[in-house]
Amino acid sequence: MLKVSIVGASGYTGGELLRLLLDHPRLEVHQVTSRRYVGQYVYQVHPNLRKRTRLKFVTPDALEPVDVLFLALPHGEAQKHIARWADLATYIVDLSADFRLRDADFYARWYGQAHAAPEWLNRFVYGLPELHRAELRTARYISGVGCNATATNLALWPALRAGLIDTTRPVIAEIKVGSSEGGITPNPGSHHPERANVVRTYAAFGHRHTAEVMQELGLAHVHLTMTSVDMVRGAMATVHAWVRPGTTEKDLWRAYRAVTKENPFLRLVKERRGVYRVPDPKILAGSNYADLGFALDEETGHLVAMAAIDNLMKGAAGSALQSLNLALGWDETLGLEFPGLHPI
Repeated sequence: MLKVSIVGASGYTGGELLRLLLDHPRLEVHQVTSRRYVGQYVYQVHPNLRKRTRLKFVTPDALEPVDVLFLALPHGEAQKHIARWADLATYIVDLSADFRLRDADFYARWYGQAHAAPEWLNRFVYGLPELHRAELRTARYISGVGCNATATNLALWPALRAGLIDTTRPVIAEIKVGSSEGGITPNPGSHHPERANVVRTYAAFGHRHTAEVMQELGLAHVHLTMTSVDMVRGAMATVHAWVRPGTTEKDLWRAYRAVTKENPFLRLVKERRGVYRVPDPKILAGSNYADLGFALDEETGHLVAMAAIDNLMKGAAGSALQSLNLALGWDETLGLEFPGLHPI
């Protein structure tokens, strides 16, 4: 058993990660931190973990050395003390946005401030196993992934990998997201009377996860539009792109089937009958699966690529644990086999 600790375990992502780690057959949770809830039992903040653990939150200053340290801190915090965190563990997995981008200037452009530890950016491997499995097998430092970027990247990647996308034309992604993306700290927009029953576009252009799509897919012309909808978990990416002349639906079938066959958590959903004929985040709650789909207008070359995920799982904690499994030389599905619920 390897010892792991979580810094910043009181948020939604930290709680989801803790849920996974408590059931992992080869990892033992040693400590969890929270400045706000020091001394309180974990289950008082994450009630689903009642009778699963008697851990109490400790201050970050009380952290002891472990094999693996997960950082689930607010964006901008991990980079300020990364050298200290690295002294405490052999492996670091940071779930924030601090080490997702490889270029310091690119980070400053999208996050509006200089990076506090630019020399660390190239030490981290982007934690999306479907795109970086080989690098993750030798990684010591793993970055988190943006949930919206993950949905967009996975939706389009099979067609892009197969060389079917016309990269001279723009890619436009409309992403519908649940309220848990806003984090555990409430604000006026997340207040229930204001958030319930909404379909509210809150970022027509310029969302920071755009940078990850540009970096990971190598695309120059990408636009993400973010819309809040009335669900708690989930992200649904509907991505509009154009294929190369002569591309057929059969070509896309081959591309998506190849990718989903190679990757244990990717599923192709393109059915002729039934309720769930296309990807839908509703049935993915709590699972690490990403459901992919597509539709093509062969006359115009207009491709609609789709991906549904649980934003707290495949978009955060699930991908982080999957990446760590690879880095430790284990089966990447270890501790991540839960298939989701239906109905829910």
